[in-house]
Amino acid sequence: MALVDLYHRSVDGFVDRVARTRPDQWSAPTPCTEWDVRTLVNHLAYEDRWSVPLLEGATIAEVGDRFEGDLLGDDPVTASTDAADATKAAVASDGALDRSVHLSFGDTPAGEYVHQLLADHLVHSWDLAVAIGADRTLDPEAVRACLEWFARQEDAYRSSGVIGPRVDVPAGAGDQDRLIAAFGRDPRR
Repeated sequence: MALVDLYHRSVDGFVDRVARTRPDQWSAPTPCTEWDVRTLVNHLAYEDRWSVPLLEGATIAEVGDRFEGDLLGDDPVTASTDAADATKAAVASDGALDRSVHLSFGDTPAGEYVHQLLADHLVHSWDLAVAIGADRTLDPEAVRACLEWFARQEDAYRSSGVIGPRVDVPAGAGDQDRLIAAFGRDPRR
């Protein structure tokens, strides 16, 4: 399956869980110990908003701080959905994956950047599902593709402190459990 399709499915899975979040769950804790549900959802809305100008060729300096702060307002579901729709359109735009994206650590192929975004949406979908008691099942094709991509990235992520220590899982663990564990989360949680 094409990267754009896998990315869209990972974003849709996240937005679906956001839509299932009850009003009393926005302050619930998540597996990201420093974030409650609202902070987690705002993080992805920020990432989605931020990725659009980056995929269009803007530099970090050009984007500036325009997406800082609370992006969810009084209607976090709509705000999150709108941000997700914008980034899905940017990723699917003609030539988007052929460009370079100007990131803090240097110019990066857009395809690599979209893999990073896909991983963030998948893992945070699981985090959100745990927090709100929703179905934790992630799209199996997106998980498989992310797991394959992440095998080449895991050491860099871990050494930079972006993720916690890998969690041990049984030898026969499925792809989703292995992915979640690789990102420092206990899939048995």
